[in-house]
Amino acid sequence: MAHNSEQMRSFIAIELPQNVKNGLAQLRSELERAEHPFVKWVNPESIHLTLKFLGNVPFKQVAEITKAIETASKGIPPFHLEISGLGEFPNLKQPRVLWVGIKGEIDKLVSWQQNIDLALASLGFAKEERPFVPHLTLARIRQGASPKERKSFGELVMSTSFEISYPFDVEAVSLMRSQLTPAGAIYTRLFMTKLET
Repeated sequence: MAHNSEQMRSFIAIELPQNVKNGLAQLRSELERAEHPFVKWVNPESIHLTLKFLGNVPFKQVAEITKAIETASKGIPPFHLEISGLGEFPNLKQPRVLWVGIKGEIDKLVSWQQNIDLALASLGFAKEERPFVPHLTLARIRQGASPKERKSFGELVMSTSFEISYPFDVEAVSLMRSQLTPAGAIYTRLFMTKLET
């Protein structure tokens, strides 16, 4: 049983259906063939679309957070997204993060994310300062990578065609817990809010 004063790292995210995760795993295996030891891949099974990172949250605040998410999601019917296209932050020449883009009913996603952001601001969570860019993180380039290594990975990504798109319907949002372990982050769902059809 968790102690009441305990805290946990948590975030709000859309969990992805299995077919999308399989598609991302396939893409990863194509890119991994080049064997860049300085690239740290995200396990495809744990990839999700983050709507808001909350940081360390006291256990006792979970009920309040879930209520805010439910309120922010009222009146929002399920909508359609699609995974398509590769990109890198900050740019392809010196990448730090490799991501997959998202298209489809982005306007619905963005306004829902803003609803959630506002609802949580009233609980004292800082509002997002940067505009919300929906994406899925596939890999991070380790800090020690040389400019040459970064550039070669950027070139590999540019030459990889990711033409397939994976459509999926967004029907729920989850409050997730993130536990950092030496083997990587472990994510567990604390709560799920279903969108009303």
